[in-house]
Amino acid sequence: MAHVRRNVVWTGLMVLSALVHVTAQFSEPPLAMPPDRSTTPTVATCDSRLIDQDSYALSTDAQARIVTADRLDWWDGFNVGSAFEALHDLNSASVWAAERARALDTTNLLAHGVLARQYVIIGEDADLAQREWQTVFDNGGAVVWTATLYDVDARSYFVVAFDREALRVYRFGELAGPLETLLGVPQIPGADRERLWRAWGGCIDPLARPEAVIPWSDVREIKAGNWVLYFKLTHKLHITSDRGKRADVNEIKVNLHGGTGSIEVHTTRDPIDPYKIDVRTMGIGPLAYQERVRRTLVAMVDPQQRIVLPKASRSAGW
Repeated sequence: MAHVRRNVVWTGLMVLSALVHVTAQFSEPPLAMPPDRSTTPTVATCDSRLIDQDSYALSTDAQARIVTADRLDWWDGFNVGSAFEALHDLNSASVWAAERARALDTTNLLAHGVLARQYVIIGEDADLAQREWQTVFDNGGAVVWTATLYDVDARSYFVVAFDREALRVYRFGELAGPLETLLGVPQIPGADRERLWRAWGGCIDPLARPEAVIPWSDVREIKAGNWVLYFKLTHKLHITSDRGKRADVNEIKVNLHGGTGSIEVHTTRDPIDPYKIDVRTMGIGPLAYQERVRRTLVAMVDPQQRIVLPKASRSAGW
């Protein structure tokens, strides 16, 4: 834990430097209730000219630096837990920067967009998360994740955007521009790709072409796996990756990046030779995270509870 706290503090200092430079065991929760829309909505904008510049920098440039910071070294390859710590540090720092951006300017829609996503990732109070989703939706924004669509291309990234009307899927390169790859996997570009980091905050360029636009009326079921969500659709659609791979699917098997799993160690002692112990490790996906995503989604976009949510179970599988 000391290592995690040190990383969070270090990342916070890094964000401040960037600003100067630019000026538990799972139990299924009850279905979330739709948020109360009777309160006065927060007015927010994507227009950078109308947003406090320090607030805007915290929700774009600083987010880029947080996500692309190198948190692991060669030795961390021998410790699986280091990756979990690094992702915890990334998520904590992203929340800190976005909350500071919101405090500086409540009309910054990008700050609300980042918090809407990150509050679900870290498991923040559901009311706070839904309040941010409501602000984003009321002001025409989207809640956005980077993602892997395994049934399309496991070595490409996509951008998945949820808004009040539809689920939209974009090729990562459509928003990020030309990509560098490492072992065939795209590398996340830096703060110079402002179009990508605005999309990260839910302000997607209207000129960006989505690979798929799926109205919520075409989503009949959302199933939670341990590592993925399955969006089952009423009809097939065509999706193409940045590498040119194409798939016709009536179900989207998507890993929304950000959730951390766990490693479980199981030991079995030989009944004849007590000194002989079989040790097995098992990677367990973040099922509770998948649950938070789908239940927040249906609370926001499906007040009639038309979309089916099958019961989820914890295991080592998808």
